[in-house]
Amino acid sequence: MGVTDASATAPTVGSRTLVLVADDVEANVELLRDQLASLGCRVIHSVDGPSTLARCAEEHPDLCILDISMPPGDLGVEARETGFEVCRRLKRDPRTARIPVIFVSALNDASDRLKAIEAGGDDFLLKPHNRHVLGARVRSLLKLKGATDALEESLKRLRELQKARDDLMRMIVHDLKTPLTSMLATLEMLRDGDFGAIDERPARALSDVEGKAEDLLGLIQDLLDVSKVEEQSLVLSPEQIAPAALLAEVLFDWELRFRQEQTVARHEVADDAPVFRADKTLLKRVLTNLVQNAITHSPVPVTLTLAARRDPAGIVISVSDTGPGIPDEYQDLVFQKFEQVRAANAPRVRSSGLGLAFCRIAVESHGGRIWLRSKEGEGSTFHILLTIEPIERTGRLLRTGEYPAVGRT
Repeated sequence: MGVTDASATAPTVGSRTLVLVADDVEANVELLRDQLASLGCRVIHSVDGPSTLARCAEEHPDLCILDISMPPGDLGVEARETGFEVCRRLKRDPRTARIPVIFVSALNDASDRLKAIEAGGDDFLLKPHNRHVLGARVRSLLKLKGATDALEESLKRLRELQKARDDLMRMIVHDLKTPLTSMLATLEMLRDGDFGAIDERPARALSDVEGKAEDLLGLIQDLLDVSKVEEQSLVLSPEQIAPAALLAEVLFDWELRFRQEQTVARHEVADDAPVFRADKTLLKRVLTNLVQNAITHSPVPVTLTLAARRDPAGIVISVSDTGPGIPDEYQDLVFQKFEQVRAANAPRVRSSGLGLAFCRIAVESHGGRIWLRSKEGEGSTFHILLTIEPIERTGRLLRTGEYPAVGRT
């Protein structure tokens, strides 16, 4: 989607431009009205703090010209502070936050300029002001507002498209899961001879098809879990985990695949590696994704090392490989959804670009973090830092990619 051209939507000075003049001195209002009328603006005015806030909320002017000293009404400030308080409230209210504010005052104290800036004012003019200077400031702020509004509209449309894409993805994934589960059940029955004995070669072929179907089911589950975490609906089921037993279990699950791919795999667990609590199912899928990623994206058999050690913040689990490595400029990109990075000498494989995004989301849902250390041509190491007890995080954290406040090694 292209970004909207700001010049096409910017409110230029003319008959459609609405300016609110807030001043309790009629002579000042009339002077500004004449000057703004010469620029082609329509002018409305208010005479105190509450009426200024009300008119801005109701009529959404393109610009507000604001005096500092006005009757405060029920704003709870002195008349000398009314303009500052009005500006603060305008900028806090989402309905009026993007209305540019020009302070126009006879007060020429440096502290007043500072207060105007702190209140969120966009410009400051002294009375009596020059008509040409006023016109230039008005045109400049209206152009800036138009660009900001266009950017906001583009962002809104982008979010709507993102939501539509995510909704479609979830619908497709749900529709895929049911028939795939039935296919897996049938394959298992065929392989086990429930429909009659089968020879060794067809049995191996069925086992291979069943393995690929299970990989696809895992991908579908990744998609569902990514959506759940982003919607803050994924519930963790923490349990006590001994790191040595966890890594040994992962290696055992992959033993057949390691033999097929000629992969050498081992685990190294430091004596002081602590027992910790985490959702074991999620964590095993994280490690499985990292192992599969290392094997799939390497042109030659690799050596894998799964390690665990104590960290001041908890425990660090690492998955290292001797594969082709990942260039520095792509090491953050690999954790984003649907992004794929291929090293120059890596094989071209079919991939959703979701596996590492799921790893990040699953680890961060525990209050941990995952990062990569890699050098092109020299392999990669993925580090997972977890606290002893999981610290559940919100979907906002996971979408923005901010890291939890835990230590980094």
